[in-house]
Amino acid sequence: MISVEDALAQVLALAPPAQAEQVSIDQALGRALAEPAVSRLTQPPFDASAMDGYALRMADMEQSLTVIGEAAAGSPWDGQAAPLTAVRIFTGAPVPAGYDGVVMQEHVDRDGDRIRVTARSSGTNIRKAGDDFHAGDSFAPARRLTPPDIALLAAMNIPTISVARRPRVAILAGGDELVVPGSQPGPGQIVSSNDLAMAALVREAGADPVILPIARDTEESLCTGFAAASGADLLVTIGGASVGDHDLVGKVAADLGLQRAFYKIAMRPGKPLMAGRLGGMPMIGLPGNPVSAIVCGILFVQPLIAAMQGLRPSHTLLKARLAVDLPPEGDRQHYLRATLAENEDLPLITPFPSQDSARLSLMAQADALLIRPANDPSRHAGDIVSFIPLGG
Repeated sequence: MISVEDALAQVLALAPPAQAEQVSIDQALGRALAEPAVSRLTQPPFDASAMDGYALRMADMEQSLTVIGEAAAGSPWDGQAAPLTAVRIFTGAPVPAGYDGVVMQEHVDRDGDRIRVTARSSGTNIRKAGDDFHAGDSFAPARRLTPPDIALLAAMNIPTISVARRPRVAILAGGDELVVPGSQPGPGQIVSSNDLAMAALVREAGADPVILPIARDTEESLCTGFAAASGADLLVTIGGASVGDHDLVGKVAADLGLQRAFYKIAMRPGKPLMAGRLGGMPMIGLPGNPVSAIVCGILFVQPLIAAMQGLRPSHTLLKARLAVDLPPEGDRQHYLRATLAENEDLPLITPFPSQDSARLSLMAQADALLIRPANDPSRHAGDIVSFIPLGG
């Protein structure tokens, strides 16, 4: 068995270079930039008023002033500034040349076309040209694009961008006991949930999942499933990765030419996991227990998808205080389903008493995966531990 860290490094080494494509920015949410976006203009393009009020010369602040014009967003005033004058101005309007300050309207008394400032402002209330960004500035976040990113790209006057193509991920669940949701399970059968969970994890990571028909526990059926994955960027199999008489995925993959990177990891849940390259396509073979499959999907599949989009793959590791005592850990790194509660400094984390890898209900209730390193000594309530947050 290899460590989780070694396994992840070998999984990430399977990632092919990201492939770029052009998309319009209205379709760019959640995508990863393949190259920096370069601003086409300066924002603001001119000195702009930060509020509704009056543009004036700061040197005239104490004097009675004459209002000689009005400027609004989209309708600039094109007159000439003069001493002891002011221009009525609205938020976003260009500040006329010759004026170096804006006084908010609440700080002005007006009588006809005459005004007097009643309270000085702490600043000029002018947004200088280029205060946000300049033409030629580049934008290249090392993450998937967010709604504020889309707004920024639009403000930069960039209609289309180069993004990493979404990897196409084939998902192949196997087992004679599996039936699709909505079916009536027969004797000894269960409803297949792992393929749907994996598709959701794949989609969450920014890839496009393709759920293949459930493979039966025969070499012929598995070969058909592997053939159906042809053309995908990544194949994820679920089940059949162990060493039982009906666990045929490893054998069939090897017969088809799998260059296996590793098999078995020193972790709980998820020990029987394999990865490699099949005809140039990365492949990850997940265990069949539902919780094991989901945890391995979080730890290995999602980082691989990130790497395939040119992103730095990493898990969000946070700190919490244990709410209970824990016994010493065994020789495998353990990811315990746990709940979080508010606390004075760090959140309190409480692992479920049962960590059975078949109990999906506990996985759905969990807020976090509490990480216990291999051979971790006894821990006591109040100790600081690491966890991976789950859900939103």
